[in-house]
Amino acid sequence: MRLDEIYRYTRDRWGPEQADRYISDLFAAFDQIDSHGVASRPIPAEFGVEGFYFRHAHHFVYWRRLANGDIGIVTILHERRHHRNRPA
Repeated sequence: MRLDEIYRYTRDRWGPEQADRYISDLFAAFDQIDSHGVASRPIPAEFGVEGFYFRHAHHFVYWRRLANGDIGIVTILHERRHHRNRPA
Protein backbone atom coordinates (compact mmCIF):
# COMPACT_ATOMS: atom_id res chain seq x y z
CA MET A 1 0.00 0.00 0.00
CA ARG A 2 1.22 3.47 -0.76
CA LEU A 3 1.49 6.19 1.86
CA ASP A 4 -0.66 8.54 -0.22
CA GLU A 5 -3.42 5.90 -0.32
CA ILE A 6 -3.24 5.47 3.46
CA TYR A 7 -3.40 9.24 3.89
CA ARG A 8 -6.35 9.73 1.52
CA TYR A 9 -8.33 6.87 3.06
CA THR A 10 -7.75 8.16 6.58
CA ARG A 11 -8.54 11.74 5.57
CA ASP A 12 -11.73 10.76 3.79
CA ARG A 13 -12.89 8.58 6.66
CA TRP A 14 -11.73 10.50 9.76
CA GLY A 15 -10.60 13.92 8.57
CA PRO A 16 -7.35 15.68 7.73
CA GLU A 17 -6.15 16.08 11.33
CA GLN A 18 -6.35 12.33 11.95
CA ALA A 19 -4.69 11.61 8.59
CA ASP A 20 -1.82 13.98 9.40
CA ARG A 21 -1.39 12.40 12.83
CA TYR A 22 -1.47 8.84 11.47
CA ILE A 23 1.15 9.52 8.78
CA SER A 24 3.34 11.43 11.25
CA ASP A 25 3.14 8.53 13.70
CA LEU A 26 3.98 6.09 10.91
CA PHE A 27 7.11 8.08 9.99
CA ALA A 28 8.06 8.26 13.67
CA ALA A 29 7.84 4.46 13.75
CA PHE A 30 10.12 4.26 10.68
CA ASP A 31 12.65 6.41 12.55
CA GLN A 32 12.62 3.96 15.47
CA ILE A 33 13.46 0.85 13.44
CA ASP A 34 17.23 1.26 13.64
CA SER A 35 17.22 1.89 17.40
CA HIS A 36 14.89 -1.07 18.01
CA GLY A 37 12.20 1.32 19.24
CA VAL A 38 9.63 -0.82 17.45
CA ALA A 39 9.36 -4.56 18.05
CA SER A 40 10.14 -6.11 14.69
CA ARG A 41 9.83 -9.79 13.89
CA PRO A 42 11.65 -11.69 11.13
CA ILE A 43 9.64 -12.47 8.03
CA PRO A 44 9.01 -16.26 8.14
CA ALA A 45 11.45 -18.28 5.99
CA GLU A 46 8.63 -19.81 3.92
CA PHE A 47 8.07 -16.40 2.32
CA GLY A 48 11.48 -16.68 0.70
CA VAL A 49 12.62 -13.14 1.51
CA GLU A 50 14.82 -11.74 4.22
CA GLY A 51 13.52 -8.89 6.28
CA PHE A 52 11.37 -7.92 9.20
CA TYR A 53 7.93 -6.57 9.97
CA PHE A 54 6.12 -4.77 12.77
CA ARG A 55 2.61 -3.64 13.46
CA HIS A 56 1.71 0.02 13.54
CA ALA A 57 -1.92 0.62 14.50
CA HIS A 58 -3.92 -0.94 11.63
CA HIS A 59 -0.96 -1.64 9.34
CA PHE A 60 2.00 -4.00 9.12
CA VAL A 61 5.26 -2.45 7.94
CA TYR A 62 7.70 -4.74 6.12
CA TRP A 63 11.31 -3.60 5.98
CA ARG A 64 14.83 -4.84 5.35
CA ARG A 65 18.40 -3.69 5.71
CA LEU A 66 19.81 -2.50 2.38
CA ALA A 67 23.32 -3.30 1.13
CA ASN A 68 24.55 0.15 2.17
CA GLY A 69 23.21 -0.33 5.72
CA ASP A 70 20.16 1.89 5.31
CA ILE A 71 16.70 0.66 6.15
CA GLY A 72 14.30 0.18 3.25
CA ILE A 73 10.56 0.05 3.72
CA VAL A 74 9.43 -2.78 1.45
CA THR A 75 5.66 -2.49 1.80
CA ILE A 76 2.89 -1.51 4.17
CA LEU A 77 -0.14 -3.77 4.41
CA HIS A 78 -3.45 -3.12 6.12
CA GLU A 79 -4.17 -5.62 8.87
CA ARG A 80 -6.85 -7.25 6.67
CA ARG A 81 -4.23 -8.05 4.01
CA HIS A 82 -1.51 -9.30 6.37
CA HIS A 83 -1.29 -13.10 6.18
CA ARG A 84 1.31 -14.46 8.58
CA ASN A 85 0.62 -18.06 7.71
CA ARG A 86 0.99 -17.95 3.93
CA PRO A 87 2.87 -16.01 1.26
CA ALA A 88 1.03 -13.18 -0.50
